[in-house]
Amino acid sequence: MKVLDLSRVLAGPSSTQILADLGAEVIKVERPIIGDETRHWNPPNFKDEETGDEMAAYFATVNRNKKSITVDITKPEGQQIIKKLAAESDVLVENFKVGGLKKYGLDYDSLKTINPRLIYASLTGFGQYGPEAHKAGYDYIIQGLSGLMSITGPADGEPHKVGVAVVDLFAGLQLTIGIEAALLAREKTGRGQYVDVALLDSAVAMLANIGMNQLASNSTPPRLGNAHPNITPYQVFATADNNHFILACGNDRQFAKVCEVLGLTLHKDERYSSNPNRVANRDSLQQVLAEAFKQKTREQWLDELQAVGVPCGPIHNVTEALSMPQVIAREMIVSFKDSPVKALGSPIKLSESPVSYRTPPPRLSQHTDETLAAMGYDSVIIAKLKADGIV
Repeated sequence: MKVLDLSRVLAGPSSTQILADLGAEVIKVERPIIGDETRHWNPPNFKDEETGDEMAAYFATVNRNKKSITVDITKPEGQQIIKKLAAESDVLVENFKVGGLKKYGLDYDSLKTINPRLIYASLTGFGQYGPEAHKAGYDYIIQGLSGLMSITGPADGEPHKVGVAVVDLFAGLQLTIGIEAALLAREKTGRGQYVDVALLDSAVAMLANIGMNQLASNSTPPRLGNAHPNITPYQVFATADNNHFILACGNDRQFAKVCEVLGLTLHKDERYSSNPNRVANRDSLQQVLAEAFKQKTREQWLDELQAVGVPCGPIHNVTEALSMPQVIAREMIVSFKDSPVKALGSPIKLSESPVSYRTPPPRLSQHTDETLAAMGYDSVIIAKLKADGIV
């Protein structure tokens, strides 16, 4: 599969990197000289000690296995290059504002006349229609608009965003699924189609059971910090050594085991004997448990709870998480030959057609010449395009 990637920053490029990991040829189109904005979102950088070249860690996050070409799509000559690439591509991915590419003749209606088999995938803030479709979308703002921030953070504090741009990444996954579904449909129909994914739609879908709670009760779900709205005790507790651990007690049997470890008989108290009763009496239960868990260290509690089959675990910092033997064994940290870049690996493990890490994130315009040459442009034309600032 050949993928023409006109997206930048995080959401769109995360989708095309998944496709690239799975074997697609991805040509990333960037602005001349400037490139993708995230090339400049630094520090930190990966630095090549021999050449002195640096690459922003943010850009390297979602741009491996891609070729980089630079094209000025505002110029007719640049538009012609994109049209030629689209004519021979299976998929085009873009995240311009609604209608942003139409003025250049690079919208779906224009390109499908050139290539009826083209899958044209757009990722925008609010989708292609609706009263707010014209607005730009940003992960942070969408986290706020969608209600995600209202249920994230301390119960008695201000709303918090998730620590990474989770809406961008989730929308990128949804876009990938849409593209793959369109490719499967094309096997039957022979025709491409338009894939429309929005950050807001994706964030609303992420509300999952919390959104469903609102629909079922018609009441606004509260912010509960580290507690669970439907299960308790399912939260974080502090221990004697000033550490914290997660207790994920999902049923009455497990709660009885917790009480056994603590030397308490709370599971026999009618207020706490069933999960619905524990949820109704959440505050009083948590006070008792919080005091009890302060009597031993985190590791002591983890050992005792795990020994009786109660789900629990420590809260790692990022360094600890990336150092876990399980993470290493699953090849979730990967490197590239002759490159200083280390990357987070793909979580997709396939037995017959595994993902591959072929090339590190490209230097800006690294593949412009070879791509144009493969399209039939000779060295004289390429030199003129460069001189005119088209590429």
